[in-house]
Amino acid sequence: MGRDLTPLFDPKSVAVVGASDDPAKYGHAVAAQALRAPGRRPVHLVNRRGGTVLGRPAATSLGAVGEPVELVVVSVPAAGFEAAVDEALACGARAIVGITAGFAETGAAGLARQQAVAARVREAGAVLVGPNCLGIADNTTELYLASDTFAHGGVALLSQSGNLALELQLRTAQHGLGFSRFVSLGNQADVTLVDLVEDCARHADTSAIAVYAEDFGDGRAFAQAAAAAGKPVVLLTAGRGTASARSAQSHTGALTTSSDVVVAACRDAGVELVATPREMAVVLAARSAGSRACGRRTAVFTDGGGHGVIAADAAETAGLEVPELGAGTQQRLRTVLWEQSAVGNPVDLAGMGEQDPRSYADTVGGLLDADEVDAVLMTGYFGGYAASGSGLGGGGASLATGEEEAARRVVAHWRGTLKPLVVQSMYPQSPSCRILADAGVPVFSATEDAARALASMTATGTGGPLGIAPLPPPAEPLRDAGYHGVRRLLTAAGVPFPEAREITCEAELLSAAAEFEGPYVLKALHVLHKSDAGGVALRLADRDALLTAYREMHARLRAPSYSVEAMADLSDGVELIVGVNRDPRFGPVAMVGLGGVLTEALHDVAFALAPLPAARAARLLRGLRTAGLLTGVRGRPAVDVAAAADVIERLTTLAAAHPEIAELEVNPLLVRPDGVLALDCRAVPA
Repeated sequence: MGRDLTPLFDPKSVAVVGASDDPAKYGHAVAAQALRAPGRRPVHLVNRRGGTVLGRPAATSLGAVGEPVELVVVSVPAAGFEAAVDEALACGARAIVGITAGFAETGAAGLARQQAVAARVREAGAVLVGPNCLGIADNTTELYLASDTFAHGGVALLSQSGNLALELQLRTAQHGLGFSRFVSLGNQADVTLVDLVEDCARHADTSAIAVYAEDFGDGRAFAQAAAAAGKPVVLLTAGRGTASARSAQSHTGALTTSSDVVVAACRDAGVELVATPREMAVVLAARSAGSRACGRRTAVFTDGGGHGVIAADAAETAGLEVPELGAGTQQRLRTVLWEQSAVGNPVDLAGMGEQDPRSYADTVGGLLDADEVDAVLMTGYFGGYAASGSGLGGGGASLATGEEEAARRVVAHWRGTLKPLVVQSMYPQSPSCRILADAGVPVFSATEDAARALASMTATGTGGPLGIAPLPPPAEPLRDAGYHGVRRLLTAAGVPFPEAREITCEAELLSAAAEFEGPYVLKALHVLHKSDAGGVALRLADRDALLTAYREMHARLRAPSYSVEAMADLSDGVELIVGVNRDPRFGPVAMVGLGGVLTEALHDVAFALAPLPAARAARLLRGLRTAGLLTGVRGRPAVDVAAAADVIERLTTLAAAHPEIAELEVNPLLVRPDGVLALDCRAVPA
């Protein structure tokens, strides 16, 4: 059970400290909004000068109000913020909204002040939104404490930007959407994004949660809350293209970026990640329709070849499939369309709509009924017959009437199935398209928006969201981060390695060679990227070859120690990389992909939050561009993916249990038809 935010969203009474008659001050805007529902709860205006504000008497202090106030909005200069918060707590406030800026965003001193205020609020058993926020609103409880007015609806908007919130209002209004709640996140000194997601998940009048966040705080906790929400969570975030804070001492660190981490966390949590406010509005409109496809097979339907081809391309770009329809479905479509209509996919009326707009409904019904079709994208001129008045075919009002009847029949067909239907129209505001939209069918003016909407209505797999695996309890810290110390740690966790010994001189080298047979591998230790430095010698047939290689390598590198190892059989094997990088926001992040010396050049890797269960590891491996190497190509046998996935689970669980390790990597992990061997490893201390 998360934090109780009832005093924040449905307080018994409200006070605005810093209320003002000056339209240039934020205290004026918040006070004016707060007075929109005077009958719901008492609203008190506080201004140190007293008098009247917005025509109402203003108290000179909270204490002068004369009765308890459950929620207090503080909009005063930064120098007076702490005193206003202390007075609010002394007067029994259970929730505080801090509009005032000048805290953590200004540097270390501001952060210290902010932390001290937040500590006092928590000690009093209250909650604080902000500071440095733009207020909150809850349409379901008639709580209006932000400068903007939000249309009523089912979307909870949690945003770190006031202007983006305004743009989202404008864009979602085009799709008939509104908001249940709005919260400006501010500095998240006390109430965090995670707290709000959890509370909105419990809020009966919220059907979807829209988030704009630049700072996730605890990113893993956010992903866990979103995964458990039980309703759509759509995320717009900034700065995904920059590299996260990391070391460059391993391939894992060099390849992992903040973008990879956010994408992986959203995928695992079932969060819809979007790039722009427009895309967020499109996805919210799509998810509000309620339909979810069980597959990606999409039928594209049009009355014009150009629109059909463009829509098919857009659908495939969005990750959907546009396969040719089977003979049976094509034959059934032929019974309702004329001879020149195309029925392969895209399905094209080829002008029939101009003669009989009702053909749209017959075709949509046939496509929705086809077992081989998971979703339908209707695109092009529909809506134009009613919008044009006279119509292309000269039928005038009869065409418009027929089109509106077709729209009602399309709705009837759609309601008879669970399959998604999305419409792109040149005339989205036409009466016919309004019939569709009012019934819940998403209608868009842009083809790419319709395709993106349909993709968001398509399940990624039969299992739904993957979920976020819990972190294991911390293990005993690693004391020896050297190569053989890490090897021992991994071996104890069940990661198999070839025989190996660490040596520092020729005598130890010969002793090690006597313990197991060649061929041998010689590695220089404590050398960064030792392959590039010439610190690895392979396929040393016997002790003489091993000794010669050691003398040559030591003369060049003067490494303090070396590793003598049994040479693995590389035939029929595939080299993978498995690593874990500790992200400052999301914790341990796993990377799997094609390994070896070309890892960074090929960049065929995938990411997930660690630990990574074996089933999910196998799924990531099979999703690589080079996954064909695992299943066998050009006469090569398939390798043991299940064994590789098991090792990935063991390694990522181990790394997640060792917070003192910033990066842990096995590269390469040799996967053969008969099992796996870890051939090299590295750990980077935090």
